[in-house]
Amino acid sequence: MMLTKDVELIDGLPIIYIKSLSALVCADLHLGYEGVMAKKGSLLPKVNLKSITESLAQALERTRAKQIIVDGDIKNEFSNVDQEEFNELYDFVQFAKEKKVQLVLIKGNHDNFVERYKEPFKLVVYRQEAKIGKYLFFHGEEPPKDTSGVSMAIMGHEHPSIGIYNAVGTKEKVRCFLLGSYRRVPLLVLPAINYYAAGTDVNIEPSRALLSPVFKHADIDRMKAIAIGYGSTIDFGVVGKLRNL
Repeated sequence: MMLTKDVELIDGLPIIYIKSLSALVCADLHLGYEGVMAKKGSLLPKVNLKSITESLAQALERTRAKQIIVDGDIKNEFSNVDQEEFNELYDFVQFAKEKKVQLVLIKGNHDNFVERYKEPFKLVVYRQEAKIGKYLFFHGEEPPKDTSGVSMAIMGHEHPSIGIYNAVGTKEKVRCFLLGSYRRVPLLVLPAINYYAAGTDVNIEPSRALLSPVFKHADIDRMKAIAIGYGSTIDFGVVGKLRNL
C-alpha cells in the first residue's frame, strides 16, 4: 500500500519502505526478549529474532533496500545489555551483513548501552531522533525537538493495535500503523515488529492511557488505523469511528 509516492507499507508486514532513502524502517525489535523473560520466570519459545529476520528478508526481496532503519528499541532491557540481547544483536548484525544492508538505529528508551557496540558492529546510532533526507525519525518516549522542514515524522514506541471482538465476545489484537499529524506535520506510528508485542488497542484504550507524550498534541481519534495481518494491509478508517463499532 502506497502512503505517498515515496512511502510504501509492505503488505502484511510491520515494515515500511522509503524509496528515496532506499530504506526499510521498523521499530521495537526488543531483541533478547525471551531470554530476559526466562530469567523472570516466564518461558517463551525463541521465535522473535527468527520472525523479525524472516519479515525483513521478505521486505528486502521485494524492495532491494540498501539500509534498515530501526526506529528505537532494538534491545529489551533498560538497565544493561543482557547476554541474550548481545547474542541476538550480534546475529541481527550478521543478518544485515549477509544481506549487504547498512543498519541505522534511532535509540529508544530500551537502548541504553547500545553505543558501546557502535564501532565493533558498524552501527550508525542516533540519540532519540534524526533527520534523514526529508524524514524525521524518533522513537516516541520524548516528543521530537524539531519538525521543521520534514515531509513526515515517523515513530515507534506505542505498539499500536486494534482490538476486534467476534460474535461470542472473544477479542483479537491486530497490529496497525497509525497515520495522522503532529503539529501540522504528517505523523506515522509504526507497529512493533517484535513477535510478542501485540500492543495497545488504540480503539479501546482511552487516549490518556497511551505511552507517548506525542499524543498530547496528536488527536488519536482522528488518526487513520491501517491494520496488518494474514498477509494483508487494510485501511480500517479513523480510530474515533472504530471506538463506536
